[in-house]
Amino acid sequence: MAKKKILVVDDEVDFKELAKARLEANGYEVAAVSSGKEALEYLRINKPDGVLLDIMMPGIDGLTILKEIRAKNPNLPVFLITAFSNTERRELARKFNASEFILKTDDLQSEIDKISAVIDMSAKQKK
Repeated sequence: MAKKKILVVDDEVDFKELAKARLEANGYEVAAVSSGKEALEYLRINKPDGVLLDIMMPGIDGLTILKEIRAKNPNLPVFLITAFSNTERRELARKFNASEFILKTDDLQSEIDKISAVIDMSAKQKK
């Protein structure tokens, strides 16, 4: 069975590398980029099974990327990453149909469990 592919988009190098390593340890194939522009370029060419997307990035922010993704692929699981739990941001994320909120933490295992559950459910719905 082919590994599920996840795109990680975060301008914070340490967190991006941590998320990539943890996801790979959990059996995912992971591409990691540092900007909104790189994410949009990647998504034009590739079809990941899920996207972990930082909300606050210089240039093109995560909510703008989420809008672009939803315009082209309304069912792709997109997980918004944030260091801050902000009610206004959560409402915007819901408005644009984010799959989940992922809080930046050193222990990502419970977050990865959430990601896996959503991606598995999405894959079953495609069948």
